[in-house]
Amino acid sequence: MPHIYLNQSSLTAGKGGGTLNIMTTRTSKVIEEIKKYKLVPVLVIERVEDAVPLAEALIAGGLPVAEVTFRTDAAEGAIRRIAERFPDILLGAGTVLTTGQADRAAAAGAQFLVSPGFNPTVVDHCLSKGITVVPGINSPSQVEMGLKRGLKVLKFFPAEVSGGIAMLKALGSVYDVDYIPTGGINAGNIRNYLDQKRVIACGGSWVAKKDLITAGNFSRITELCKEAIKLIG
Repeated sequence: MPHIYLNQSSLTAGKGGGTLNIMTTRTSKVIEEIKKYKLVPVLVIERVEDAVPLAEALIAGGLPVAEVTFRTDAAEGAIRRIAERFPDILLGAGTVLTTGQADRAAAAGAQFLVSPGFNPTVVDHCLSKGITVVPGINSPSQVEMGLKRGLKVLKFFPAEVSGGIAMLKALGSVYDVDYIPTGGINAGNIRNYLDQKRVIACGGSWVAKKDLITAGNFSRITELCKEAIKLIG
């Protein structure tokens, strides 16, 4: 049986088309929110109890958006706590490597999922369930895998070591796709990335580094978020 993809573009499908449109409308809203904030803090949370004060710090800093990576055992619980306490935050799950992680992240309250690479099994699983997914790419072949599935926004990862802005320009000259560069993005180069025509936002960990979270230095995270907002304009 051929795959049926629910993509990031508008769909109509006769009977049941209303459900498909609801799903794609939800995806469009998530992407528009990401575009608005321009920066998605990428978080590594070791303790579930840090989730709420961390979210409070991001919100206080003017960035009510987060990508909680599935690099720790606390990720699922952290997503759940943030989603329950702050239903208006734009909350995603990152480093999603398996269909099981995708299901757990969505059930915990993640509104979008991000993967470091393009795993067709994970991507197709998410699309079949109407889950907003932004898979990672760093080559033309992977971009074409996304286009085949109707994806219009992809994560460029790891951005700096994969050719950075020069690679983005090369891809942008060929493909009608937008990107969220992540990996090596910091206060010194984010403005250069955001100035690229096909870049809608960047992912970055420098505003909420793991050591700051572990140390409970949430006030510094708020300060870094405010500084980042000034940089990105």
